[in-house]
Parts: sequence; structure tokens; C-alpha cells
Amino acid sequence: MSNKNQVQVSPVSKLKAVLSTESVKKQFENALNENAGVFVASIIDLYGSDNYLQKCDPSKVVMEALRAATLKLPINKNLGFAYIVPYKVKGVLTPQFQIGYKGYIQLAMRTGQYKFLNSGYIKEGIEVVKDLLTGKISFEGEKVNDNIKGYFAYLELLNGFSKAVYMKTNEVIEHASKYSPSYKNKSSAWFTNFDAMAEKTVIRRLLSKYGILSTEMLSALTSDSDFNDESSIAEEIEQNANSQTIDIEAEVGDEAEPEEEAPKEPDF
Repeated sequence: MSNKNQVQVSPVSKLKAVLSTESVKKQFENALNENAGVFVASIIDLYGSDNYLQKCDPSKVVMEALRAATLKLPINKNLGFAYIVPYKVKGVLTPQFQIGYKGYIQLAMRTGQYKFLNSGYIKEGIEVVKDLLTGKISFEGEKVNDNIKGYFAYLELLNGFSKAVYMKTNEVIEHASKYSPSYKNKSSAWFTNFDAMAEKTVIRRLLSKYGILSTEMLSALTSDSDFNDESSIAEEIEQNANSQTIDIEAEVGDEAEPEEEAPKEPDF
């Protein structure tokens, strides 16, 4: 029989074949119990709606999805808890698991130890005051314009412990350019939704240094593929995580070129 007469198996069919194996089904059942079926359906939906992800090995996509399953974080990119993002690694599209800022907040809240957990930005005119002895940060005055000068994250535990982290805008940029492989890509969320990405940066820095390090949080901090060291804070995506292929081999300052024109991310 010639190759022309051979039936081509679609990427989604290949993914379904992987998901239908007993060993894979067992892993999702062990992680999610009665919710395994719904989660598996979400994997199929995500994969079927993403042309870039379909170019990745379906077995690797399933394994990255299993990371989200073990943390009980949905991978629906519209929810913002966790994502599977296709990266170019040595010329090969490779899926990688990433956690959104909502995912980190969700894991923190599960501990039942937080009274408050908040983040935001500070505009020019507001003075940032830090007590060098206690480390306490406070904000004084009124804004003089809408330019953002920095970003903060704050937590307070039920036992009374509280802590805030503040980073100037230029510090966030320096951090992202050093640690985030996606920062150099002009189509990444660092350029389409910088404020949200900056807030993620301070939230993760706050939780990794001062938060309750539950087993789930430790797993999240070490399994997020877009972090190059334990203290780096750089997540690629806020919305439409899978719409852009990121080439992590590109030199700093060079844009990573997708294999084909990717759909534009929405303006924020």
C-alpha cells in the first residue's frame, strides 16, 4: 500500500490514545479521584484548540498536564491558574508547565493560614517608606500622575505575622530580562500585559521567601518551568498562554520567531 493511501492520524487522536492507556488513566485518577474525567476532557479541549501545542509530542503534553493535576490546578487558560506553554528547545517544540499568579494564590489559600494576601502597584507621587529595623513597608502621600513607579505584594497570616515586598519598575524589568526566557519576545505577556506580569513577580517572591511552604507550594515553586532559579520570578503568560511559541535559545535582545504567524494577544 502506498503512503498516499495511508490514513493520517490527527494530533488529537494521538493525544486521546495516550490518555486512554491504563497507566496514564491511573495517574490522573490517583491525583484527582472522581474529578479525573473532567480534567482529562480539559486537556483534550486545550490541545484541540491550540495549533502550536499540537506540534508537541502528545505524551509530553500529558506529562506536563499531570503536573497541574497533582497540584489540582485547572489548565483552562482563561481561568489563569496554570498553563501548558509550547517552547522551542533545540529547534523542537516542547510543552512546559507554568503556574499563573492565581495558581500561587490558590495554593496559599489552601493552607488556611492566610488572613490577607494582596498585590498591586504604586503610582508616582506616593512615597515608599521602609523601616530598616523591622522591614515594614508603608506608603504615604497621593499620586501626582498615573505613571507606575513600582509593585507590591502583601501577606498577613492568622498568627499575626505580616510581610510586604516592593519592587521598583526598573527592578522588575531587570529581573525579568535576567530570568524570563520569554521577556525578549515582543509577543509575550511581558509586553502585552506588563502590570499583571509584574504583580506575579512580587507575589511569587513574597510567597517563596515569607509564605507558608506547604508541600504543594514547594512543588509549585520547583516545577514552574519558566523560573531559572529558586528566587527568580518570571512567568510567561496571563492570557492566551498557548498562542505564541517561545524560542528559549534566542540571544538576549533577539526576538524568538514562531514557526508561523501567531494570533495576536488582546490589548489590556
